[in-house]
Amino acid sequence: MKTFKKLSLAAAVSALLIPTLSQAQGTYDGFGPKQGDREFSISGSGESDKNFDNGGMGLSGDMGWYINDQTVAGVRQSVAWGAVDNGNDNWSGGTRGYIDYHFGQNQFRPFVGANLGVKYYNHAKNTGVAGLELGAKYYVLPSTFVQARAEYGFLFDSKNSAQDNSSNGSWEYTVGMGYNF
Repeated sequence: MKTFKKLSLAAAVSALLIPTLSQAQGTYDGFGPKQGDREFSISGSGESDKNFDNGGMGLSGDMGWYINDQTVAGVRQSVAWGAVDNGNDNWSGGTRGYIDYHFGQNQFRPFVGANLGVKYYNHAKNTGVAGLELGAKYYVLPSTFVQARAEYGFLFDSKNSAQDNSSNGSWEYTVGMGYNF
């Protein structure tokens, strides 16, 4: 039943994004980055386990470089404070490399991407994380944007556990702003 809920959510999000993606294609309007530009963003973040039972809040910062007009690769650092059901509050952090592909070249730019890195905790064993992400940026000025992003990270501590724990992971979501330079 949980798998059905996840698939239903993914289908609903996809159905909402398809018209947006088709409208996002267009000619460059002077907003956003070009190949070789850099990007810095800072966001408020939230995270939760896969069942949304336990969660936390924190900050996330990204530094990226545009490989071309639509693809950015970079490093992301996050730190979070978390509350656990029937347990002590905890701190966690994460460092991930990421790559995102942006659709279109207008003020509104949805994107999809992937990331790989490590999550570390004060209450549990550090673990590797690999994830998929989607989001959107809206350029309020030619080089300044607001963004929202959601990512699901699969947790692992070895190659074998990555295969065995494909359904074990966590959600992270952010809302923030950034600048291209």
